[in-house]
Amino acid sequence: MNDPAKMHASEIRSLIRNNELVKPTSGMAHGYTQANLAILKKELAFEFLLFCQRNPKPCPIIDVTDPGSPIPLLAAPGADIRTDIGKYRIYKHGELAEEVTDIMNYWEDDMVAFLIGCSFTFEHPLMNNGISVRHIEEDCNVPMYKTNIPCIKAGRFEGPTVVSMRPIPEKDVVRAVQVTSRFPGVHGAPVHIGNPASIGIQDIHKPDFGDSVTIKEGEVPVFWACGVTPQAVAMHVKPELMITHAPGYMFVSDLRDEKFGII
Repeated sequence: MNDPAKMHASEIRSLIRNNELVKPTSGMAHGYTQANLAILKKELAFEFLLFCQRNPKPCPIIDVTDPGSPIPLLAAPGADIRTDIGKYRIYKHGELAEEVTDIMNYWEDDMVAFLIGCSFTFEHPLMNNGISVRHIEEDCNVPMYKTNIPCIKAGRFEGPTVVSMRPIPEKDVVRAVQVTSRFPGVHGAPVHIGNPASIGIQDIHKPDFGDSVTIKEGEVPVFWACGVTPQAVAMHVKPELMITHAPGYMFVSDLRDEKFGII
């Protein structure tokens, strides 16, 4: 296989569709925006869209499909949302029921898919500024945590903000804030820097989603709002059916990172 970092987004999606690439997508398809996924029945779609509009930090909308259509026309018109993500999660009444590699058996003609911005988009700019990204170094998934930061309620949708964490050397924290602030369309600047307990995280080494990573001496945990927030909301709201990506297994769109940043 060629280097996934240098592949076009459509090549990555083709490998994923054929189950030839089933792993977290951080570091893949440099320059192409990745996205979180949330799929709901049409009857809940407006309330969820309103929830995202009220909570743009954790839930920045990239695309919304037409009801019943699996094609994200703005983000990747040649893609199929049912097959082009490495792992999906099926939530029933707020409980994780299954993880699958496609959702053909679950798709219905009244479903609406939401693609939500992902912080993987600003990782290459961080690295281009000499700031290493630990989960890429350690070839694992980014650590993600539920916090005590509440989202703004919309209809039936409410719950905690989820954050992703990257350890940053103290000397580079200001630069990391500056770099990620240039990408407001994909979570932007951090929501918290430093003490995890002040946002309700009791053990930094036990993430709620993803993998634990090494935090070295002289490094500070830095937290960004995360598009896994809808999964925490699903657990809280308990809709009859909600389909999401598995954390870290993102949709790789045809959109360029520059579209969501101030370059």
